[in-house]
Parts: sequence; C-alpha cells; structure tokens
Amino acid sequence: MNWASLAALNLTLAVITGAFGAHALKVRLAAEQLAWWHTAVEYHFIHALGLLAIGVLVRSWPLSASPVPAGLGSSALWLQIGILIFSGSLYAMALGAPRWFGAITPLGGLALIAGWLWLAWTLARN
Repeated sequence: MNWASLAALNLTLAVITGAFGAHALKVRLAAEQLAWWHTAVEYHFIHALGLLAIGVLVRSWPLSASPVPAGLGSSALWLQIGILIFSGSLYAMALGAPRWFGAITPLGGLALIAGWLWLAWTLARN
C-alpha cells in the first residue's frame, strides 16, 4: 500500500470537510453538531499527518540493509481504520445520524491508539 498517497488523499478530504463545515454547515448546524464536526476534522488532520509520516518512513527505510518492518503497514492500517470510524461517525452524527451512532466513535479512538502503539512497538524493535 502506498501510505503516503493515501495520507495525501486523507489530508485533501480533511481540508474539504473543514472548509465545508466552516462555510456551508456553519449556518445550518447547532453548536453541538459543529463541535462534533470540528473534532472530526481535527482528528482527521492529525492522524492523516501520522499516515504521511509512516509513508515517509516506509519510503526512506532502506537507510539500512534491513527490510521495511511489516509493523509500519499495520500501524498505518490501524490509523486509517481509526480515521474512518472515529471521524466518520462524528461527521455522520453532525449531519443528522442518530446520537446512538456515537457509540462506535470510541472504537475508532481505540483503533487510533492501537495504530500509534503499534508504531511505537515497531520502531522500538527495529
């Protein structure tokens, strides 16, 4: 998987969703819904930058003779899953999905945590 390319797509989407929230949704959503949207965009950006960092690591890993650790890809996958579930559920709730939909948001948060912990473990071992 080309994690740097996926990160660039995520960053593009984060800019679009941020602009959409700031301009088109600002007058249509309640304050609580806008707060959800803002949180979704913020986490989307931060973790997309994490994906980009992993993509750069994967591309520059041949600094040594060792192969790229498989854990880098696993870390990126967990971050991507986390973005989809965490930010996605908040975007959906802001746009009118039922509040119980927010019950899956913490699962996305756990995926984000897993991605960062797996990255730390992978880098510590290599």
